[in-house]
Amino acid sequence: MTQEQTVAIAGLGAIGGAVAKALLSGSLPGLKLVAAAARDEMKARQTLGDLGREIPILTPEALATHADIVVECLPAALFDDVAIPAVEAGRTLMVLSAGALLERRALIDRAKETRAKILVPSGATLALDGVRAAAEGEIKSVNLITRKPPGGLAGAPYLVENGIDPDAIREPTLIYEGPVREAVRHFPANVNVAAAVSLAGIGPDRTVISIWADPMIDRNSQTVELVGDATRFSVTIESVPSPDNPRTSVMTPLSTIAALRRLVAPFSVGT
Repeated sequence: MTQEQTVAIAGLGAIGGAVAKALLSGSLPGLKLVAAAARDEMKARQTLGDLGREIPILTPEALATHADIVVECLPAALFDDVAIPAVEAGRTLMVLSAGALLERRALIDRAKETRAKILVPSGATLALDGVRAAAEGEIKSVNLITRKPPGGLAGAPYLVENGIDPDAIREPTLIYEGPVREAVRHFPANVNVAAAVSLAGIGPDRTVISIWADPMIDRNSQTVELVGDATRFSVTIESVPSPDNPRTSVMTPLSTIAALRRLVAPFSVGT
């Protein structure tokens, strides 16, 4: 019998909570939830429910000592707390805060030395397969257009610093346009898809993102436009915002669950 791989989740919010419930339900054979990290243990216990009453709630730093796979679902400011110990321990680190990787090239280099693996799920975009394949040839340009209901951008440092009130936006408004590297600094909770696309393709300095606040829509929209020597494509996905956190999409935890399933699947489809 194949031994189960153990999983620990850092953060039990809209993404991590959904992933934890999937693991506890038994819908991911070959994977077992063995630990979690959360700021509020009482709330974490409510999320895990009866099936997770034996799951220990640990610090983010401790997760790497308990599991083969560590899933990072934390605010970007806490990324190092879970990522560095996981890489040092040679674990598989599944990263949801993809933007945090842009300034941590040394962590990726360290993973080569410790034989750790750093994986980034597709999240709320359909384009990563295409971008990764196109990158084996020559990519000339990659542009992303992100549209969110204004509330989905609330609290972003760029809005705060520029005195932009999302509740006052009454028509589609271009909030920001520029390289992904800068966008991640201005919108750390909103552009992880863009960071993932840039890492899969031509990098965060050449990948350009436009961020729109659009009160006329009720879904988060991501469009990826790529021009390369082998292909030219435009892919748009409209995702339902999470009822627990409008900054992310319902597709993001589903993508994470699919990525975990692929780790132990005997058969998989896609790049």
